Amino acid sequence: MAEEEKSKGNAAFSSGDYATAINHFTEAINLSPTNHVLYSNRSAAYASLHRYKKALSDAKKTIELKPDWSKGYSRLGAAYIGLSQFKDATDAYTKGLEIDPNNETLKSGLADASSRPRASNPFVDAFQGPEMWTKLTADPGTRVYLQQDDFVKTMQEIQKNSNNLNLYMKDKRVMQALGVLLNVKLSGGGGDDTEMKEADDDDDSLRKEPEVEMEMESMEELTEEEKEKKERKERKERKEKALKEKEYGNGAYKKKDFERAIEHYSKAMELDDEDISYLTNRAAVYLEMGKFEECIEDCDKAVERGRELRSDFKMIARALTRKGSALVKMAKCSKDFESAIETFQKALTEHRNPDTLKKLNDAEKAKKELEQQEYFDPKIAEDEREKGNGFFKEQKYPEAVKHYSEAIKRNPNDVRAYSNRAGCYTKLGALPEGLKDAEKCIELDSSFTKGYSRKGAIQFFMKEYDKAMETYQEGLKHDPKNQELLDGVKRCVEQINKMNRGDLTPEELKERQAKAMQDPEVQNILSDPVMRQVLVDFQENPKAAQEHMKNPMVMNKIQKLVSAGIVQVR
Repeated sequence: MAEEEKSKGNAAFSSGDYATAINHFTEAINLSPTNHVLYSNRSAAYASLHRYKKALSDAKKTIELKPDWSKGYSRLGAAYIGLSQFKDATDAYTKGLEIDPNNETLKSGLADASSRPRASNPFVDAFQGPEMWTKLTADPGTRVYLQQDDFVKTMQEIQKNSNNLNLYMKDKRVMQALGVLLNVKLSGGGGDDTEMKEADDDDDSLRKEPEVEMEMESMEELTEEEKEKKERKERKERKEKALKEKEYGNGAYKKKDFERAIEHYSKAMELDDEDISYLTNRAAVYLEMGKFEECIEDCDKAVERGRELRSDFKMIARALTRKGSALVKMAKCSKDFESAIETFQKALTEHRNPDTLKKLNDAEKAKKELEQQEYFDPKIAEDEREKGNGFFKEQKYPEAVKHYSEAIKRNPNDVRAYSNRAGCYTKLGALPEGLKDAEKCIELDSSFTKGYSRKGAIQFFMKEYDKAMETYQEGLKHDPKNQELLDGVKRCVEQINKMNRGDLTPEELKERQAKAMQDPEVQNILSDPVMRQVLVDFQENPKAAQEHMKNPMVMNKIQKLVSAGIVQVR
């Protein structure tokens, strides 16, 4: 049940529904409170909603349960960065790299945390972290601005890059918001300067500096058209550089230089986050390296980002297929193929790719084989076969079939169970099923003569006397004195001679011919132009017919038609 909730949580996370994902992960944790992966997943979901304190709590719990798992430190570092605690983030990533020195996620996180400014700037810090929105919502003056889309977008731009504050200094709403965040009252002067007045008499720092001027870097104003043109040019350059990095990554991958391939794909992702092929390619490298969890994480990101960008369904399917391949690799240890099968099925709903379909079939086959291995028990199989024998003696054939079938499931290589079930099917008149079981006997053990006698008897009942004759003779090669096989040959000879003499009643002959016409071999003989001419010569040209009889191949085909009742010799 915990795994089911986890799967639902993963699906909700992939679709961007983080709140639902948290609910499912929480349910899973209630069912399995010592599973470190569940806390890790919920930490990621909390972080996606900017609820970094809860993300931090879950990350710490992950490490407590699994201190040697590098991903826990990745979650911890991400939570600390969200809380602007960059030194703690740096420590977390460093500890993670001590466990897994080649982990690209930890390396990237460490670089990010290390590059964050350590010196505190009240004007920059005011806009960082989720507390900004809390303060703006609490203040009656700025609360109304949060209903204005352009104001919200402006604040988001300043959060992304503090230098953007220069662009909005003339916006009275931004200045009012800055006053709320700094807990001071700001009033606009006559020019471009803005002065800060006291707001709290208990703040020593404000008493010492009642007026502070903010000197902002002036920026050259560009028209909207010029800005768009500049952005398009920069975006194009980034995409070109990203494609170049991808080419380098592909080359390194072909050379099996996986570390370098990851480095290039990661750079491509930094340059262009609108092409999920960089993620799926990096996932392929992780798959080759045996880093299945990293592969799955990249695939999930690719699916999530692909849906945001409305990427081609084929790309989404590729990410899901790659994730399924990683899950199959993991399943060989965990013996859980269900997640892989489910992932391949999702991929096929996006795009029906033959390779994905083959992988799905292979996973289902592996699951079935595993179930058979776990079900295998020769002792129980023998007990079930004995029970079947008891019902067979009592002529309770359906019950006997049930026990023989269970014996076969418990031990699929027991020829006796197949042979006994073939005998039951024969008694019940289910000749095709009996024939299949008899042939399975011979397939498993070609020296098992009972299989030949079962098969020959069924063919005899089906009035395929020539085929039955061949089966009995094949069995006699293994046991020349077997009386059951010898009696079978005798019965076949009698029936074939009866047909050759024309002793069959019209009804028997008609039935025999109708059955023979369904035989593919008979159909091939009759559709052969050469054989049609031979049959005509038998009726109209005795001399030519004698010449035909000298050909062994023609003779065999004529004998086949005679045995089938199609041709009668008088």
